[in-house]
Amino acid sequence: MALRLVFLAFTSLALAGCGGGNSATNAPNVAGGERPKIAVVTNCTDPFWDLCEAGANKAAKDHNVDLLFRQPEKLDAAIQMPIIEAWVKQGVNGIAVSVIDPKGQEEDLTRIAKKVSLITMDNDAAESTGRLCYVGVDNREAGRAVGRLVKKVLPNGGTIAMFIGNNSSANAIDRSGGVLDELKTPDADGKPGTHPVKKDVTGKYYGKYFLVDGEAKTDGGPGEKAVTNARDVLGRLDGVTDICMIGLYAYNPPAILEAARAKSLVGKIKIVGFDENLETLKSIAAGEIEGTVVQDPFNYGYKSVEILAAVARGDKSKLLGKGQTPYQVITKDGGPDQTINGLLIKFPKAVDFEKKIRDDLASVKK
Repeated sequence: MALRLVFLAFTSLALAGCGGGNSATNAPNVAGGERPKIAVVTNCTDPFWDLCEAGANKAAKDHNVDLLFRQPEKLDAAIQMPIIEAWVKQGVNGIAVSVIDPKGQEEDLTRIAKKVSLITMDNDAAESTGRLCYVGVDNREAGRAVGRLVKKVLPNGGTIAMFIGNNSSANAIDRSGGVLDELKTPDADGKPGTHPVKKDVTGKYYGKYFLVDGEAKTDGGPGEKAVTNARDVLGRLDGVTDICMIGLYAYNPPAILEAARAKSLVGKIKIVGFDENLETLKSIAAGEIEGTVVQDPFNYGYKSVEILAAVARGDKSKLLGKGQTPYQVITKDGGPDQTINGLLIKFPKAVDFEKKIRDDLASVKK
C-alpha cells in the first residue's frame, strides 16, 4: 500500500454488514456539545494508512471529534490488541480497527464491543459479536478483478505466484480466493501437480494456470522478506516464460518489481497488483506493472470516524443500509466504466489516479 487511494468523488461508501443497533450497551455516550473521542487503529504502518489517516482527520474536523489514530509497526495482533485495550480503559466513545487475525481476535473483540462502539474497516471480523458494521470492499470480488487482469495479460495460461502479508486475515483469504475463483475450471480447481517445465517446483493448477507452491507466499508485512520471497520464486522459475507475479498487499507490487529489476526481468514477466501504492502507479504508467485493483482508504478513515461520531451522539442512522463499496481497476490506458456483478466499476488511467491521490493527501493537514 505505498501512498494510496483517493477520496473518490463518489459520495456514498456502501457499508457491508451494517446493523441498526448498538450492542455495546456500556459504551460511553457524549452529552450536549461534548466532543466524542474516536480511535482508529490500522493493521500495520504503510503509506496506504497515511491516506486513511488523512480521511480520518478530515472527518474529525467536519464532525467535531477528538481523534486518536495509530499505525502499529508490524502486522501482528499481539501489538494491535494492547493499543485497543488501552483505548477502552481511556474511555473512548468508539473504535475502528483493521483486524489482523479475525479468528484469534474474535473473543477479545466481542468482549470489547460490549464496552465500546466497535466497527471494522478494510479487514473484517464478521464473527465477532457486537461489531456494528464493516467499512470496505468485498475483497473476494476485488480478488476476482485481479484474476481478470491475470487472464488479460496471460490469455493462454501460464505460471502464477501470489504474495501477501499473511494467509489468516479476512482480506487475505478473500483476495487470494477471489483470484483463484476467477482462474479455476471444473477440472482444475486446485489440482495438485508439478510445474510443466520445472519438475522440482510443486503447486496447484487452476484452469490454465499453475500456482507456485499452491498458495500465496506470506511475508508478515512490509519489509525485506517481501522482496526476497519474490526473488526466490523468480530464481526457481529461471528460464520459464509466461509468468505473472501477483502482489495482493500494497507493498507487494513494488517488492516484486524490485526483485524483477535485480534479475533483469522487467518487461519479461507480468506483474499485477492490489492497492494504490504510488510506486505501483508510476510503474503502471511506465509499462512495468500491468495494473492494480484499488480500494478507498481515505474514505475508510472518513466514514469510520463519521459513523462512530454519530453513534456516540445517539444517531444510529449511519449504520443503516447494506451493500458493497466499489473497487477500481487501474491500468496504463484506463477504460470505460463497467457494471460487474451489480457494481459500477471505474477504470482510471494510472497517471490520473496518481494525481488524484497526491491532491487528496495535500488537501488535508494532520
